[in-house]
Order: sequence, then structure tokens, then C-alpha cells
Amino acid sequence: MDPLLSVENLHARFGSRAAVRGVSFSVRAGEKVALVGESGSGKTVTAQALMRLNPDVTLSGTVRFNGEELLSVPERRLRQLRGREMAMIFQEPMSALNPVYTIGNQIIETLSQHFGLAPRAARQRAIELLARTGIPDPEIKVDAYPFQLSGGQRQRAMIAMALACQPKLLIADEPTTALDVTVQAQILALLDELQRDLGMAVLFITHDLNLVRRFADRVAVMKDGEVVETGTVAEVFDHPEHPYTRELLASRPDTLDDAPGQAEPRLQAESIRVAFSRRRGWFGKTVTPVLHGISLSVPAGRTLGIVGESGSGKTTLGLALTRLIEAEGQVTLDTTRLDTLSGQALRASRRDYQVVFQDPFASLSPRLTVGQIVGEGVALHFPELDEAARRQRVLDTLTEVGLAADSVDRYPHEFSGGQRQRIAIARALVLRPKLILLDEPTSALDATLQKQVLQLLRRLQHKYGLSYLFISHDLAVIRAVAHEVLVLKDGKVVEAGPTRRVFEAPGQPYTRDLLAAALLGA
Repeated sequence: MDPLLSVENLHARFGSRAAVRGVSFSVRAGEKVALVGESGSGKTVTAQALMRLNPDVTLSGTVRFNGEELLSVPERRLRQLRGREMAMIFQEPMSALNPVYTIGNQIIETLSQHFGLAPRAARQRAIELLARTGIPDPEIKVDAYPFQLSGGQRQRAMIAMALACQPKLLIADEPTTALDVTVQAQILALLDELQRDLGMAVLFITHDLNLVRRFADRVAVMKDGEVVETGTVAEVFDHPEHPYTRELLASRPDTLDDAPGQAEPRLQAESIRVAFSRRRGWFGKTVTPVLHGISLSVPAGRTLGIVGESGSGKTTLGLALTRLIEAEGQVTLDTTRLDTLSGQALRASRRDYQVVFQDPFASLSPRLTVGQIVGEGVALHFPELDEAARRQRVLDTLTEVGLAADSVDRYPHEFSGGQRQRIAIARALVLRPKLILLDEPTSALDATLQKQVLQLLRRLQHKYGLSYLFISHDLAVIRAVAHEVLVLKDGKVVEAGPTRRVFEAPGQPYTRDLLAAALLGA
């Protein structure tokens, strides 16, 4: 059978810099092929080249879809193919979704453009797609804007949009990055079902080797813009030939082996409650409770892991603790009552606690260089430092998170997703705070970089006595960094305790379900 997609000797260049060099692979109809490799290895550039999505890239080689050469067809023909025949799920849904249109309108636009559906029929189809991807209350969420959804819900909305036209080829660029383990399993099962029903082929781009083992038929391993190994998943995983492939397979996070110890509480929170209000008509409103009286404690130099499904309230809790949203309850950092501060006093207190957000592309200003982004807080909180001292502190911090010195004068869009996440970590670390809230800080990183960043966070914690609030859907990551764990469901704590005890002897059915879903990928 001729392949549905055939890529031969593909080269991609940004000016004089080669990003992809001589890449060749194929995808047959109904086949699932995974493209794996480190952040910056050229996976996403390769995926974008297939649909010619990046105008700044110079392409050469051959890309055939259903026998049609895509690198030479006119733009009008590409617009016909995009969405209808070939669709893509992007890595960062917050930057890929239009912030001024509702989720439903963005799906409806695709259906109207390619199928000519009437508005009412297109809306009903959008609701069905949201329901099929596992978004709760799709009749309500269809009218929500991207910022009103959690990270995982935004990713599922992106998947619904990509699948709207039932394409022959789905290019999935990290489609489960923002999803918890149970929803990951649901999405992979959904893609399996759709592939069987529609005969759809999938090019699956990911840094998560567990997902590759569970999902793909064949795999191509990329490094430095080249494919270094290909084969069936069983062949490559069980008998890797290239040293880089063996390195990837050996890069699972190490389990934290640290005695509990005794330390004074650094962060204490009591009875944290959050409710969101939504207008209803001209004068009415509905109030939705999100967090229900949560209490917790984080000792100095220790890590509290917060886990739960997407929409369980993990990020809302983190934002409430760091005073980024309004909340009821008491929050104390060392001896300072954060919930009583406002104005200049609140801004000054932020030197002691920082945040690494889930989506680095949305949280980094596109108009500032990396040096300006990382140095902004230094200039604000350390006015006594001169320009040379501030720049040196920025350079030292960038080096600590594994970025080259020349990164300081570049812009966020010039970096891969994983590199942007390291920039976000550097921005928080540069102030040497007492507490850092890490909201999915390794979700965009491949296996080797994930392990390096976790080791870095451990080293910095020991060096500076940092306390971490670590939010993650990846239970292997939580096990590698957290001394204690808090399990959330529907805005309530269902289980809490030392990480080892919770993981080895969970006391609640919900915790056992989370661990069982994670073990499916082990």
C-alpha cells in the first residue's frame, strides 16, 4: 500500500540555521507513527513543514500527501487541505486558541468553512465534539472563552476542533501535555477509537515515551534535526540501536529517597475557599464554588505535591495561595499574613514567593528579550544592583537552568517549548525566593530534560532552602520531587500525607484510580 504521507530528504532552515536536515519517514492510512526526541530536536518544525504553517522557514525536499506534492502546491490548495484532509493539534492551546472568540465559535468556524453547516447544526456538532473529548457540561463550555477553561480543558477543546472535519491525517503535537493521567488515557482511547472508525492516520509528536509505547505502531527518533533511528515500537524500545535512543529510554525520573525530617512550617493555609461568579441575564449571576475549605502546610526546604484531574482545582489553589486571585481563608508565609496585604506591601512580598506557570508561551512577553524577562524582577526588587551586576545575575541563573549565555539577547519565540519553560523557571529562581509555586513546570519537557530540571530543582532546594508547591498530573514527577502529596477532587482534599505512603498504600478509591491510570503508562 502506498503511504498516505511520504516525507523524503526534508530540510528546513531559519535563515542560515538548519533546523531539520534530511528527514525521511512515511505514514500509511490508519497507522500511528510517533516522532520523539529532545526539545529542540526538530519535531515540531518537521510537523509544521508538512502543512507549511511557518512562513519563516525555507523548505526543501519532498512531502507527498495522497500522492500530491505539498511543498509546491499554491496556498489556496493548502487552505483546502488544512483542517479538511490534514489537521493539527498544537502543543500550547492557550496560544493556538483565539482569546476573543468562544470555544464553540472556533469549532463552528471550521465546520462552516469546510462543510457549510448552518449555525444551529454546527453548534450542536460542536457540543457533541466537546462531549466526546471528555469536557464536562459541554452545553455550557461551548460558550466559554479559552481563559475560562483549565489547561487540560483547553487542550481537549483543541482536539475537538482538530477532529471536527474527520481528517485523513491528524498531526498531534504533544496532544496530552496538559492532561492528567486519567484524561490522558481517555484521549488516547478516543484517538484509537476515531482512528478505527475513520481509518485516520496519526503522526504523534511527544516527549513521553510511555505514551509512545501505549499508542504508536512505529516510531522515529530525532536528534539535532535528524532521524537517528526508526522501527516498530517493540523493536526500538526492546532493542534500541542508537546511543541516543538508549539514553532517552533510561531517562525516567528518579524516585525521591529523602527521610521526612523536621522543619518549621514555611507556608500555612487554613480554610481556603474560592468561588467564581458568572453573569446570568441582565441582573442575575450564578456562583460556582471551586475550592471548599482547603488547609495545608509546607515546611521550609520541602516540597508539597498537588495532584488531581484537570479541573479539580489544583491551579486555582496555587493562585489563591499566591494572592493572584481573590480567596477566603488565611495564608501565612513564615510570619507574614499574605491574606491581609494589599497594594505596595503585597507587591513587595512577592520577592519571597514566585510562580512558574503551566504555559510558558502565554506567560513570557513576546516583546522582551530573555534577559529583560528574567532581569525585570531583579531590577524591581534589588534596586541597589547596578546594570552589570543585574546582567551577571541573569546570566548565572540562565546557566543554572541549562540555557546558553547567548539566550539573554533572544526572544521567547526563538526557543522550543521546553526551552521556554526553562526561561520561566529562571525568571522565578533569579530572585532567590523562599517559596516557588510550580504549575506543571516539566509538562513541556522531554524525558532527558525533565530529569535534568527535576535534579536542578532538588539541587536548588538544598542549596537555598527553597520550599516548593508542585502541581503536576505526572505522578512519576510527583514521586521524584515531593515529600508530601495532596490529592484534590472537585475542589476538596480527598487524601494527603507522605508521598511514599500515599503512593504505596492509597487510602481512597480516587487515589487508587489515579495511580492505576499512571501505571498503564509504566
